[in-house]
Amino acid sequence: MRIRLIGACRSGKSYIAKELSREYGVPYYELDNCVWDRSVENRKFPVDARDTMLHDIIHTESWIVEGVHYKWGQESFAKVDWIFVIQSNTYVRDYRVFRRFVRTRLGLEEWNYKQSWKNLYQMLFVWNKGYDKDSMKDIMEMTACYADKRIVVKSNQEIMRFVQNQKEVIS
Repeated sequence: MRIRLIGACRSGKSYIAKELSREYGVPYYELDNCVWDRSVENRKFPVDARDTMLHDIIHTESWIVEGVHYKWGQESFAKVDWIFVIQSNTYVRDYRVFRRFVRTRLGLEEWNYKQSWKNLYQMLFVWNKGYDKDSMKDIMEMTACYADKRIVVKSNQEIMRFVQNQKEVIS
């Protein structure tokens, strides 16, 4: 099983990746961890290191890769069984972004990076709005040659149902 999950900030990519991983025993990977060097705040890995990490992941037998990133890593689209494009409600995503911000600032939830006011602004008004306005169109164009593998969904439940149905057909 090789799955690629694409969606905006707080669309549920990490959640469904973890659920699928738990259910089917397939390792999952967050593209953010290929981009950001977590040992130093706000430092990215060099592009060649990032690309090598993704290359190593997708050349294994089974994997789930999730992330908003789509402008790099097209090789993952070619190797995948299914590309799920999550087109969730903007207001739900905004609520989730704000909720995570509050919870991490209060120490109730841990995350891969320190939440800042600047980061909150970027997620709400740049990335989330830009995803609906520009990125979604770009993603659909970039994955057009893989339309037979691409499934646009509005919720994680749709992804889980699809995968369960496919596994039943295969079994």
